Amino acid sequence: MSVEQTLETRSEGKCELCGATEGLAVYEVPNSPHDGADASIYACGTCKTQLEDADQVNANHWRCLNDSMWSEVDAVKVVAYRMLNQLRGEGWPQDLLDMMYLEDDVKAWAEAGIQGDDEDAVVHKDSNGAVLENGDTVVLIKDLKVSGGGFTAKRGTPVRNIRLVADNAAHIEGRVNSQLIVILTEFVKKS
Repeated sequence: MSVEQTLETRSEGKCELCGATEGLAVYEVPNSPHDGADASIYACGTCKTQLEDADQVNANHWRCLNDSMWSEVDAVKVVAYRMLNQLRGEGWPQDLLDMMYLEDDVKAWAEAGIQGDDEDAVVHKDSNGAVLENGDTVVLIKDLKVSGGGFTAKRGTPVRNIRLVADNAAHIEGRVNSQLIVILTEFVKKS
């Protein structure tokens, strides 16, 4: 059985990303550690065009990833992760990325296609120069008055499951006293 026939059977004749049934073709996922159907997805013309040309991306089309990111097919999860990562600036993809779980080997495959793409990536570092990632826990190193919150976040307060602000290396978001606040990275250390 050919790769295309295998993918057609696996996908039940639908795009594995958006569910469209017209113009389906094989899309080989870059940087795959696998061969054949395990390294490919069955995608419609719209998805395939946008995957191959970043200038053609329509963020609203990719809201379909809300469903397809839960696929049991690793190649589909990798494409969903990469596209959500690419669309992070839109706001809504970050929530999906936060919910998404990938096994270590699948995540390594997904990130392999991202690392070389963005040479100007914003790198968030704590007060000691340690690189921060989404989901890290940090500790405040200074009392911070929270504007509009009516309280002071005390030194030593842990802030769990932080989010990086995509376009500003000096800012992270986190919850203190059940309130989401923006914190300057110079006032935290990674724990």
